[in-house]
Amino acid sequence: MQANVIWKPILVATLVCGTLDILLAVILTLMRGREPAAMLRFVASGPFSQATDMGAPGSVLGLAVHYGLMAIMVVVFVIAARNMPALLTQPLLWGLVYGLVTYVIMNLIVVPLRFPAAWPPKTLAIATQLLAHIVLVGWPLAYISRHYLRRTGF
Repeated sequence: MQANVIWKPILVATLVCGTLDILLAVILTLMRGREPAAMLRFVASGPFSQATDMGAPGSVLGLAVHYGLMAIMVVVFVIAARNMPALLTQPLLWGLVYGLVTYVIMNLIVVPLRFPAAWPPKTLAIATQLLAHIVLVGWPLAYISRHYLRRTGF
């Protein structure tokens, strides 16, 4: 398999899913009367605790962290789909499953380990995060993967 065959769905899915997810975060942030730049600094503070005090560079770092995490989620699914082509046959089902898996990993393991005060999550947070992980990440990722990997014989 040529290297560009696997990189194309990874790049496209990272950009599409990452953009959809961050747009939801920005909308929710604005609805709460908060600043998107501060939300991005909070995202960056996951791996870089000092990012909340960094101003604009911290916000840019938050965007990079967001897309970096999305790239990891995408790479795992695309490699799995390449090795288990059955994942490409039912993108609605496997996108749902993968959205649930990424929700559990991020919201029940990663976030509570880094931000213990975020536990337990509120009902609205659970609902919005499930929406994001399934509808904005899992499903587009599964369909994008199917589109690109099936065209290349996988």
